Amino acid sequence: MSTTPQEREWITAARDQIDRTELRDLIAGMTGIPSPTGQEAPLARWLAQELTTRGLHGRYQPIDEEQGNAVGRLRGDGTGADLLLYAPIDTLTVGTEQEDLPWIGDELRRDMRAEASIEGDYVLGLGASNPKGHGACLIAAVDAVRRAGVPLRGDAIVGLGAGGMPTNRRPGATRYNAGQGNGCSFLLEQGIWADYALIAKPGWAVHWEEVGLCWFEVTVRGTYGYVGSRHRVPYRNAIVDAGIVAQGLERFFVAYAESHTRGLVAPQGHIGSIEGGWPRTAAISPAQCRLRVDLRLGPHQDPMSVKREFEAALALIVAANPGLDASSEMTLSIPATATPEENWIVRAAKAAWAESEGRPHEPILASSGATDANILRARGLPTARIGMNRAGAGAPLPVDFPMGMNVVDVREMERLTRTLIHAIVTTCTRDRAELEKLP
Repeated sequence: MSTTPQEREWITAARDQIDRTELRDLIAGMTGIPSPTGQEAPLARWLAQELTTRGLHGRYQPIDEEQGNAVGRLRGDGTGADLLLYAPIDTLTVGTEQEDLPWIGDELRRDMRAEASIEGDYVLGLGASNPKGHGACLIAAVDAVRRAGVPLRGDAIVGLGAGGMPTNRRPGATRYNAGQGNGCSFLLEQGIWADYALIAKPGWAVHWEEVGLCWFEVTVRGTYGYVGSRHRVPYRNAIVDAGIVAQGLERFFVAYAESHTRGLVAPQGHIGSIEGGWPRTAAISPAQCRLRVDLRLGPHQDPMSVKREFEAALALIVAANPGLDASSEMTLSIPATATPEENWIVRAAKAAWAESEGRPHEPILASSGATDANILRARGLPTARIGMNRAGAGAPLPVDFPMGMNVVDVREMERLTRTLIHAIVTTCTRDRAELEKLP
């Protein structure tokens, strides 16, 4: 997709408005405001004010007393296509010893707390990269277009949503549907709509396919027993049998991923939690032990087919181990989605990436990360996803999973912001009728 000389002029003018120090300060401000899933209201209110200060007509959209979204808008003249630029704002973990330890490790590193620190080109703090750094780039990109005075035909809308992480309610919360894209869904229900959507989440490439997810609770049954009498009465330890089930499922996950890898996705599965027995005593074996499983699915699958495949795998494990008693229940399902690769927004995003890289777009394959892109597409919005590379070997912490979430390279933020500007200009400065003629 080629750009016109006028579009290139507008893109250059908007990119000239990017200030790396301002970008760094914006993400530091966002990182310093705690926003665990279900309690994003303080950050969303702050962001609504930040959007207003930048001339983007920000407003706070409450969901309940503790949860809310922030929305901003740069208006066009009404003759073009509206573009929703979306990112979640909640963090995967909480940032407190009480909720995060020991599951996150023996202690909270400095990047695991909602406290921003700046070290050279890097900002550290809970969610500094994913998701907050991506949300900051959306704000900066639309603000740069505004500062440059680019005459838009369609609106550029910034949506910063609560509840984007793959979690249900946290301890003490009153509402169960705090995560799994509830903020994004609420945003759309309340009239924030567009012709196209661009979601910013990790991965320096354009994604037009997204895995979905099914959660299962596996119940393994044994006998309620006591260590002092295990040799005198019938004994079947549900915790021990849960280990047998877990090993069998791990083998199934490998075969499942190989069977369903196609296009951009390679759906994975894993066991995320185990529950069984009373922590106050080791003398008693429980009658049940529960495993909770996340099994991803591709756009070519549906939740019911995944449910039946999982049940069949569990049945084989039971059949291979006489006396084993286990069953499963699907407790959550979000279908996978895809936008046709020839759709305008995918083409626009790929063209922006290619212009930044100076070469044809190269997709990231074997993805298994799910995002709110599924919510957007399922509601009918053609959606592309684009994001940053994770901080690399030069970062002030070793490369691991939490570092990838909590350390952001401001130089990467600048590159993503420049790329987003390209997509905004080529989408929102064209006549809507021109885009509607395209697939």
